[in-house]
Amino acid sequence: MRKRTLAEKPLLLLLAAVQFTHIMDFMILMPLGPQLVRELGIGPSKFSAIVAAYAVSSGVVGLLTAPFIDRFDRRTALLVVYAGFTVGTLVCGLAQDASALMMGRMISGGFGGVATALVLSIVGDVVPPQRRAAAVGLVMTAFSIASALGVPTGLYIAHAFAWEAPFLMLASLATVMWLVAFFGLPSVSGHLEADPKKRAASFLALLRDANAGKALLFYAALVFGHFVIIPLMAQYFVANMGLPESRVFLVYLIGGVLTVFTAPRIGKLADRFGRVRVLGFLVAVASVITLTISNGGPMPIWLILIIAASFFVFASGRFVPGQAIMTLAVSPTRRGAFMSLSGCARDIASGFASTAGGWIVSADATGRLIGYHWLGWLGVGVSLLAFAMSRTVREADQVMPAKVAVET
Repeated sequence: MRKRTLAEKPLLLLLAAVQFTHIMDFMILMPLGPQLVRELGIGPSKFSAIVAAYAVSSGVVGLLTAPFIDRFDRRTALLVVYAGFTVGTLVCGLAQDASALMMGRMISGGFGGVATALVLSIVGDVVPPQRRAAAVGLVMTAFSIASALGVPTGLYIAHAFAWEAPFLMLASLATVMWLVAFFGLPSVSGHLEADPKKRAASFLALLRDANAGKALLFYAALVFGHFVIIPLMAQYFVANMGLPESRVFLVYLIGGVLTVFTAPRIGKLADRFGRVRVLGFLVAVASVITLTISNGGPMPIWLILIIAASFFVFASGRFVPGQAIMTLAVSPTRRGAFMSLSGCARDIASGFASTAGGWIVSADATGRLIGYHWLGWLGVGVSLLAFAMSRTVREADQVMPAKVAVET
């Protein structure tokens, strides 16, 4: 049987499309909060638990599979977990109550998180180091596209039909992408040539690395501080600040478009002035914006959109220098496994952040959220702690890459 082959650029576009469906599936639930709370008859606590189920499941499954995922052909593993993700998304679309929706979120989260790790692993396996950063950048544009186009489209479909419609649309799209991957994705099995005993020893050494542990704690704190106000933010905009529910999509459209342009510029500033210094500036500005949102009352629509867009730019921008700090925390030989563990830390931290929101916030008889300001203060406090922790992470990767021409 002839081996499948695929040129580098089409392969990266295929992986970006797979990543797009996972990211959109993760993001779409939160702006649907006002509609879900109303139609399912649930409160902030239950809704936060549903959001947390996705992230916690992703983190736990990712942690359990990290020691074993390198034993399989990347193509086979991705097809299996992407099929599981598609089924989980379909379950969400067919759910008739909060319990069924939570089950669907756990399934799609568990499989989707592993799919992301496999996508990045394939990029690392097939793209030479001199072009790898550009390749990762192309695949990760899926986040901005999901924010700018996917989420607003999903919200429009939800309001035009029903809240289940975006999940059914995503399940259909994921099914198409699975078929494209089945017929087009080549075998990626070069990593199987390594000695399994050496892979196991390297993973155990990574678990004993104190600097890696500090980096994981830093990243978990950064995620928690960012994510703690996000799951209920759309509800707060609608119920407390007066943003019409039909205009929630503008928050994600404007914020997503802006981050397409601002994220690369933040990266250049971090390279020029230092990652920790730029992170500190972004944390400070994001803290002011976070407190403005979490303590805000009724405002004009245009002002809400400006504040929300600023949150996207500065609060989400923290992860540009944050990710750079993470990639330098271990040697290149351990980076793959370490980034898998960082994904677990991210998912578990965001899951706990969502759960905290459910514990702290309640709704009054009119639907207004009570106690949301405490989430703002909690997010700011943990973000400042994350900045302090970033200063303790040592740069373990001192290897300077060779200067090469970027292939376009």
